[in-house]
Parts: sequence; structure tokens; C-alpha cells
Amino acid sequence: MKKLFLGLFVILLSACSNSANQINVYIRDSSSGTREAFEKVIELDDISLDSIEVSSNGDMIVKITNDINGIGYASYSEKLKDSVNTLSFNGIEPTFENIINQSYTLQRSFNYVTRAENDYKDEKTKLLIEAFIDFITNSIEGKQVIKAAGGIVDTSVGIPWETLKQNHPIVLEDNRDTTIITAGSTSVEKTLTAALEAFKPMAGNFEFVINQTGSSDGYKRVLGSEKDGINASDIGFASREFKETEDISKAKLSGTYCLDAVIVIVNKENTQISNLSKEDLNKIFKGIITDFKEVEG
Repeated sequence: MKKLFLGLFVILLSACSNSANQINVYIRDSSSGTREAFEKVIELDDISLDSIEVSSNGDMIVKITNDINGIGYASYSEKLKDSVNTLSFNGIEPTFENIINQSYTLQRSFNYVTRAENDYKDEKTKLLIEAFIDFITNSIEGKQVIKAAGGIVDTSVGIPWETLKQNHPIVLEDNRDTTIITAGSTSVEKTLTAALEAFKPMAGNFEFVINQTGSSDGYKRVLGSEKDGINASDIGFASREFKETEDISKAKLSGTYCLDAVIVIVNKENTQISNLSKEDLNKIFKGIITDFKEVEG
């Protein structure tokens, strides 16, 4: 009887031990650019059937904060580590410096594309957009605004806007009758809004409409199938590289204005792991590795 009781106790203890290390996988919704970037880097082609889908960056952080066995990912923020434990990727910490120098490779770019040279509603709009792109990509002031809004950009390089604006006399005019319309990625919305709000009083108080519905709409509404429809826009954004099927060669301007990193996160009380490789993450999010004790990192 004693042996039977002892055997049952050992089984129960083992079950509790396994439960304590069981991994709960959290993923973003299927339309998320953060999810797309994460899965692309770790080459994930199949998700664990037990994964838990969350609706936003904030929701992900809340879920991991409340689940000691949880693992997920979120967009970079310097304050992220206050709520959760942030993990290194392939031995590289997700610091601002490591993201800028691109040694931390779990990242994505925020890209823009404009309409074709002679395909704007008027010349004034085209000139204002050229000035705005110059502001966010080359000016010290533009870079500072984007960084303050959460974008990852090197503010140690740049040209004062006072110098750059000499190339854009349109900003000295009264532009209250002109509206810039943007489309594309929802992930860029915070940095984009901050940049447009900062630029508006510097460029004749133009109006702007931000219509961000997803990266796939950025190209379509500027150069693609919707460029002349009711959703036509002036600048399209994607929180990823534009695809081969999205031919941006005819655009007046295109490029990258800042970076964003995807950070793997676990609960604050989870101190078992501090680093994961691409292979580790692939197996965890596929459901092959289901216990933190199985992780070599």
C-alpha cells in the first residue's frame, strides 16, 4: 500500500513539475505585420494548434504579464522590459544600438511609396509630399519626432530642416487647401501621425487624412488596382519589404524611414531562459518544444 501511495505521489509530483514548465504560445492576429515579420525571420510555416491569438501589441503584453508559462512577441519599446522579460535572439540583445546596427536581426523596416511622377491630383500635393518625405528621412527634427513616437532611427545623423526646406519653397506657401492622404500598414500609424502633426505647421498648415488598413493596401492605393478609386492615396506604407508582385519602380519616391524590431517576451518571473535561437523559436511556435526545460538556450 505504501509503495502504491509512493508511486502515485511521484507521478503527481512529475505532472506538477511538467505543468510548471509547460509553454503557452501566444501569437498575433493573422493581419498583423508584427506577426508576418516574426514568422518570416524564424521561417515559421506552421503554427501550434494550441497557440493563443491576441489582437494587439498591448494585448500581447497583458497576456504574457499574467501568464508565467507564456511566450510571445511584441514590437520594440524601451519600456517593454518594465512589464516582461525580453529575450536575446541568436545571442544578441534587443537593444536600440543592436537594432540600429542590424546585429539584432529579428526586425523589420517601415517603408513608403508615393504615386508616379505625373499621377498626383495636382502639382502642389506632389511638392508637399516630396517635402514631407525629405523631412522624415533626412531632417534631424523629423528623425527626432519619429524616435519619440517609438520608431527606431539614428538621430545622430541628419540635416537641420532649416537647411533642407530651402529645396522646398512650397512649404512657405499657405497650403490649407491641400490634403495629403496616406494608406497601408497600421503599424506605422503612431510614427506617421506624429510626423505629419509636427510637419503641418512647418509647411503651410496643410490637411492630412490617415487611412491605414494594412500593408497590402499601401501599394494598391498608390500604384496598384485602387489608385484611381475611392481609396486612392498619395503615400502608401508597408511594415515589411514591398513584394515582387508590388512593382514600385514607377513611384516618384520610395524607401525606408525607420526600423521596428520584434522582441520575444516571457513573463517577468520566468528566469529559466534569456536567449533563444531561430531554431528554438521555430520549434516552440510549431508546438514541437512544449516545455521550457527542453530549451537549450
